[in-house]
Amino acid sequence: MRSRRAAPRNRTRPDPPAPPAVVEHRRAPAKALKRRGRGKATRHRPTGNAERVRRRGSESGFVTAELAAALPAVVAVLALGLWAVSTVGMKVRAIDAANSAAIAAARGEDPQAVAAAYLPDGASVSVSTDDTVARAAVAAPVRPLGPLTPPMTITADAAAPMEPGLPQ
Repeated sequence: MRSRRAAPRNRTRPDPPAPPAVVEHRRAPAKALKRRGRGKATRHRPTGNAERVRRRGSESGFVTAELAAALPAVVAVLALGLWAVSTVGMKVRAIDAANSAAIAAARGEDPQAVAAAYLPDGASVSVSTDDTVARAAVAAPVRPLGPLTPPMTITADAAAPMEPGLPQ
């Protein structure tokens, strides 16, 4: 088995390589640039901070104009989304009211009082019973975003089996 020898601790690192010498090139005159077919007769200038600020300032109005043009469309889409969410919420409430009214009618309770907890003012609940099934229909007139939108009527129907042993 070989034994490992520890590296000496006084070892120094080699010096980093020297940077390359800077060679300055003579710039060609403007006429020579144009003659060689390189486009404009301007020389390359490094862009400073003042140049960047001036360029940014000339384009700053475009974002404002685009936002002003797109803002009515964004507001319309948001209003349509709020209208849809509000309408779906009322539909869920109408379905819950119809289910509760049908179950209450099947048990022999007052379906109007049970459904009134779910519905807004002006909603109507109609109940019909057979020998085996109680049916409830709910109609609720709503304006989801208030006076800004036309009125609509949300309807829902539900059925529940009659409880055995109830008098007819």
